[in-house]
Formats: sequence, C-alpha cells, structure tokens
Amino acid sequence: MTAPHRPHPHPHPRQSWLRAARHLRARLRGWGGVGAMATACAVALVLALLLTCTTSPSPTATRPAGQSLSPAAQTEAQADEECTAPEKQTLPPSDADGPTIEAIKSREGEKRKLIVGVDQNSYRWGYRNPNSGESGTLEGFDIDLVHRIAEDILGDPNAVQFKAIPTDQRIPAIEDGRVDMVVRTMTINCARVQDVAFSAPYFRTGQQVLAPKSSPVEGYDETLADRRICTAAGSTAYARLAEDKETGRLPESADLRTTVPNQLDCLVRLQLGEVDAVVTDGALAASQAAQDPTVQLKGEAFTTEYYGVAMRKDADDLVRRVNRILVDFREDTADGWQASYTRWLSATLGDDPSRSEPPAPEYLRKS
Repeated sequence: MTAPHRPHPHPHPRQSWLRAARHLRARLRGWGGVGAMATACAVALVLALLLTCTTSPSPTATRPAGQSLSPAAQTEAQADEECTAPEKQTLPPSDADGPTIEAIKSREGEKRKLIVGVDQNSYRWGYRNPNSGESGTLEGFDIDLVHRIAEDILGDPNAVQFKAIPTDQRIPAIEDGRVDMVVRTMTINCARVQDVAFSAPYFRTGQQVLAPKSSPVEGYDETLADRRICTAAGSTAYARLAEDKETGRLPESADLRTTVPNQLDCLVRLQLGEVDAVVTDGALAASQAAQDPTVQLKGEAFTTEYYGVAMRKDADDLVRRVNRILVDFREDTADGWQASYTRWLSATLGDDPSRSEPPAPEYLRKS
C-alpha cells in the first residue's frame, strides 16, 4: 500500500493558504472547458508549494482499520435509519411574506440584499469567471438560481451578497446567521434535515468516482483497494465511504484520510499524485473532468441524491417562498431550469437533462 502524503509542518494557519489559493485561482485566465488543462496545471503548481507546507489529514477523517465510524458518520447512519425520503421533508409553496422575508426586505441601503452562501470554485455550478473583470463574476447553475430567488424576494436579481462557504461550513453558516440560505450543490439527507430546513429538490445526482484515465480504478468497487481517496470534509461522500468501509462494501484497505475544505482541492491533489481517486457528486465530478482531460468518471453513480436550498429550521416563510420560486423556475421554459441546464451543464452532463431533473416535489413536512 502506498503511504499517504504527509505534509511538512508550517507556521501559518490553514486559512491563510486557502485564501491565497482562492485568490490566485480567481486571477488566472482561461479557466473553462477542455482547454483549461494548462490553467489547472498552473493552479496545481501554485498549490503544490502551499499544500506540501501545510495541511495534514483531518484528525476527524482518520479512522484506523477496525475502529468504529466517526461521530459524523455515526450521526448520518443513525439519521438514515430514522427517516426516509428526506427530499420530501419540506413545506408547501407560498407567496406570503413572513418574519424572515420581512427582515430581509427591511435591510437598508447597500445592505438590502439576500445573503447567500455559495461555492466559487465549482466549475459551471458556482465559480468565478476570470475573464469578467478584476475580481471575476460568479457564474453557474447555482448562481442562476440565486439571482432568480433575489429577483422574486427583492425585485432585483443582483440584490445579492455572495459569501464563499467551504463544504464543512455550510450548516454552521446558516445556524450562526451569517447567511440567509446556502445554494451550493448541497445534498438533502437525513442527518442534515435535523439541523437545517431544505427546499424541494432542484437537481438529481449521485456519488461517483473520478480518477486518471490511465488508472486501474474502474469504479466504486474492489479496484479501490489500497487506493488513496479524496473527499471534501463534511460531505455526504465521506460519510458514505466511511460507512461502506465499516460494512465491507468498500475495501478495508481504501485510505480515506485525505479530506479538503473545498471539492476542487481534491482535483488538485489528484493532479499532484497525492491521491489516486476522488469521490464526489457525479455532477461536480463531470465538471472537474471537463477542467482536466487527463481524468474521467469511473463506473456509474452508486447513490441517488438531490440538491436543495438550505435555510434555518425556523425560516418557514422563506422555505415556502423558495419552494414557490422553484415551481416557477421549473415551469419557465424560456429562462428557467432548462435554460440554465443547457447553458452551464449540457457540455459536461449531456444534452438530455432527464437524468438530472428532480422528481415532482412532495411537501410532507408538517411544521
């Protein structure tokens, strides 16, 4: 078994190199399509100097063989046993303003904006276009949905304050009141519905393996034995892999110790040869494969998952309003879900959106 990469200690905190790395990525030109390989490699070289001097595998992500599931994985496993169809645990649509929406509308001046947690590194979902100015404009499928929500609530699609939120900070950002909502390829699952409220699903996907084209890895199977697998901290991918390793579906020798704050960092680790495979949502993995033509999706998706807009548990009026907006977004054939899919995702997921369309919404949450 190949020993996992063990970075050297560095006196600066983890957040410093993350901010520097994101700033560098935002300024690089030409980040798009298959031709982005040169840019991706440039990013990899920059991050190599940073990554090799800083982070080590997350202590919470390291679980020696034979040890019980991590607390996060235990929580998710227990929640899964106690609930079914979490994507249906949401409230019926409504146009009514309530206390949450009124508080948003009462913000004055430049602060009269919808505050939304998003990603800025997920190509075609939420990413900065380096060709759109000094700081780069946020674009992508999730960003289109945010503009749609802001237009409905505040009458201005650009009345948005975007906050870049790492994967493992999505729920804390909502609970702490740093954001009104999170629109960040966030999977609805049983563990998360205990902490936040979700809208009805707006996208369907599933976990999938990403690896170099030359790799002997064939998919989510025994070929992952003795392989170093990267996941985002706090992601459904890590919780699923930890559980499957415990139950024997994933080979015991699979190394899950490499976790990163943002999913794009897994692609960089893969490019640097620090890991052998990445596991993430197939929709995100397809975009990463579009950024780097030397990697590809391996095998089929091994789960079915749905993205939803996440909000505070007590923000009932906002949940109902977002659900009404989603109904309109789906029905709008000119400038809605289909148009956004065609613009951002057809190049990576195919022209036929049927596999990505969410199911007809059901609103089973009582309060």
